[in-house]
Formats: sequence, C-alpha cells, structure tokens
Amino acid sequence: MQYIKYTPFLYLILAAAFFYDAFTKWNLPNETPKISLLIGGLAVFMFFFRRRFAKKLEDRNKKS
Repeated sequence: MQYIKYTPFLYLILAAAFFYDAFTKWNLPNETPKISLLIGGLAVFMFFFRRRFAKKLEDRNKKS
C-alpha cells in the first residue's frame, strides 16, 4: 500500500499538463481551452481528495 502515498502527485502532473494545454489553446480561434481547464481543475481537486483519503487510511491503520 506504499503506492497510495505517491499516486496523488500523478494528479498534479496531469493537472500541469492540462493547464499547459489550455494556456497554449487560449488565443487560437478554433480551439476551446475550457475542457482542458475543467480537467486540470478536476485533477487538482483529486490531488487534495486522494491525499486526504490516504491520511485517513493511515490514521485508521495506526489505531488498529
């Protein structure tokens, strides 16, 4: 279960990639960066959610 500590950081890498994609599409007339911004925001949310979940799991394992 050691991988649970490191998987949230994959979400940050994914968010950075989607924010970069949205930044590059920002001024292009035929491209819409909204979906990239949405997915990037979701990845940031998942980073904090998974980190909190891993901490709860760790605390639960310490109690038992």
